[in-house]
Amino acid sequence: MTRVAAVDCGTNSIRLLVADADPATGSFTQLDRRMTIVRLGQGVDRTGRLAPEALERTFAACREYAAVIEELGAERVRFVATSASRDAENSEEFVSGVRSILGVEPEVITGDQEAQLSFDGATKELTGSDHLEKPYLVVDIGGGSTEFVLGSDEVEAARSVDIGCVRMTERHLTVDGTVVDPPTHERVAAIRADIEAALDVAAGTVALTEAATLVGLAGTVTTIAGIALELAEYDSEAIHHSRVSRGQVRAITEHLLQATHEERAAIPVMHPGRVDVIGAGALVLLAVMERTGAHEVVVSEHDILDGIAWSAA
Repeated sequence: MTRVAAVDCGTNSIRLLVADADPATGSFTQLDRRMTIVRLGQGVDRTGRLAPEALERTFAACREYAAVIEELGAERVRFVATSASRDAENSEEFVSGVRSILGVEPEVITGDQEAQLSFDGATKELTGSDHLEKPYLVVDIGGGSTEFVLGSDEVEAARSVDIGCVRMTERHLTVDGTVVDPPTHERVAAIRADIEAALDVAAGTVALTEAATLVGLAGTVTTIAGIALELAEYDSEAIHHSRVSRGQVRAITEHLLQATHEERAAIPVMHPGRVDVIGAGALVLLAVMERTGAHEVVVSEHDILDGIAWSAA
């Protein structure tokens, strides 16, 4: 067993997982898992740069995580950064800040690498399972981008496209820094047009209609699952491997887009950092299910963070 620490720094959130892992046996014991909404990608789509306040929020979370990693005595640490830091002109400022706090070099990975890690994290525990048909289409809806990965036991095709929930919200639902609430039909249509164009791009690499099982990852999907399950509070165990029908996703998406900020914030499973971006994320999931023909999505709490941990081990 090797004690590892994995950090996934995305456009909307930064997450930590500390675990004891043995790749040879598949043994995996989680010791600590936490998430902080830092909105690192704030304004990146518009300015091309990481905002100073976004960097400081991220560095504050890194300082908290460094204390946890030291306390638990992780032998190996891997820090992976995704869409926002990949797109920004001042990404070196981010890299040097993380290096000074955690003592490791953050890896600003490509979309294809991100897709591989997401697939590994979501499907490693499914190996040998007979209750889900293969191949899987793993869809990871992030803040800045969405990854599509098709495979059975190994990745067969992967593509990352820029239709994350934060990016779509900032591009189409924000005026002078304020989210339009609720959005007009024209703004929703503009998001759908961007999503459909991105799905066309993804379909050029990944056969979106060939999968037997659609597996959905990340906060947008898990939040929608919590709403579908009518949970009184967020419950990872109840959400993990739950199944949400396309009809449920459509109804929830329509509700989220028609609701006010206060109404979305009052949903028991809603993280405060997702209140303004969940509508755009739900539109991505719905469009994916319609394009692939999937009647349901299997929701996984295990994602790129678990893939990073396995790679570190």
